[in-house]
Amino acid sequence: MATTGQQKHQQQNKSTEKKKPVFVKVDQLKPGTNGYTLIAKVLSSNTVLQKRRAASPHLRQNRIAECLVGDETILFTARNDQVELMKPGTTVILRNAKIDMFKGSMRLAVDRWGRIEVTDPANFVVKEDNNLSLIGYELVNVVEE
Repeated sequence: MATTGQQKHQQQNKSTEKKKPVFVKVDQLKPGTNGYTLIAKVLSSNTVLQKRRAASPHLRQNRIAECLVGDETILFTARNDQVELMKPGTTVILRNAKIDMFKGSMRLAVDRWGRIEVTDPANFVVKEDNNLSLIGYELVNVVEE
């Protein structure tokens, strides 16, 4: 069966249409996963590393801050320019976020494949008594027989 020019055009449009993001809640995050889009409030930001690269003043510095964020809470690792966006009281949209494991606990992060956007203040109250970064995980090797 031959396809008409109009059908081909419709098929091309379908393949180039952007999918609407599916927003998740912090309690849906799982270790070792990625591709999350979520809206979170920034509760705190703590710089944990700040150093200049090499001896040259022309190279930018490395900065890392741990930020408590969420609808329920989790630690977010902000790197370099991200630190400026993660100010307490700010609401952000984290696009294509991932879960990194650090010392057996989950940390939310956005790498170069994702994006952080400051947005209008969210109208939810952060559930601060449920910090998912306080849950310890242990790596278990599974042997198949």
